[in-house]
Amino acid sequence: MSSTSAHDPRPRISACIIAFNEADRIGDCLDSLAFCDECVVVDSGSTDTTLQIAQAKGARVLQRAFDGYRSQKDFAVQSASHDWVLCLDADERVDEALRLAILAARDRGFADAAGYRFNRLSDYFGKFLRHGNAYPDRVLRLFDRCRGGWRGTREIHEAASVDGALQTLAGDLVHFPYRSLEQQLAKTQRYALMMAQHEFARGKRASFGKLVVSPAWRFWRGYVFRLGFLDGWRGLVYAYVRANYVRQKAIMLWLLQHGQPVQDPPRKS
Repeated sequence: MSSTSAHDPRPRISACIIAFNEADRIGDCLDSLAFCDECVVVDSGSTDTTLQIAQAKGARVLQRAFDGYRSQKDFAVQSASHDWVLCLDADERVDEALRLAILAARDRGFADAAGYRFNRLSDYFGKFLRHGNAYPDRVLRLFDRCRGGWRGTREIHEAASVDGALQTLAGDLVHFPYRSLEQQLAKTQRYALMMAQHEFARGKRASFGKLVVSPAWRFWRGYVFRLGFLDGWRGLVYAYVRANYVRQKAIMLWLLQHGQPVQDPPRKS
């Protein structure tokens, strides 16, 4: 499908967002994407007012049962009207500097790359983390779907890829990943399980050394070597929680390879 018009030769951009119960965040996300030619929201069964807010903001809303983050994002990309797509989660926003950089690249016809990446800046308990493993968290989110997309089989920690040159744009993708510590802990445990299952299915195995070394290395790499301590107590808490994610994933993989349960079995009614 063409991404240009006869009146304006510049490529058009479709913003693609996946969402589930994001009534408190989807509006700000869509507001930051007002410069795009369309916004496509793929919802996986929200029970709050996510759909109504998205529709009121002018987004085209589609519903699809969730079967994985990568698959959901790929569906959104394939549902877009234009080939150049900008992919966001509902808890992300394009800041002004990034907006201007995207528009400048579009004005050049996206001639220098098949895809563009940029830094992601995450809020953590009221302040942005600017050091450690949290920043710069460079992500590829703007690309020509004819030359790339959400490929592969990994549904968790999914990443887009393209066939062709990559460029890095100025500005930040502002991220509000956690509403509370409880949500972060639950989310990281869920992600650890999904990653352990994915790695086990691919034949990867944990070792006793990795159970001990990998979590410690994750903490020291982020908190010390990447200067996470400069983010104060937030940097310390973040480093601890992320190290615990690595620990949980290694433990779950260890249990899976030894035939031990990592989830409660279904209960008989």
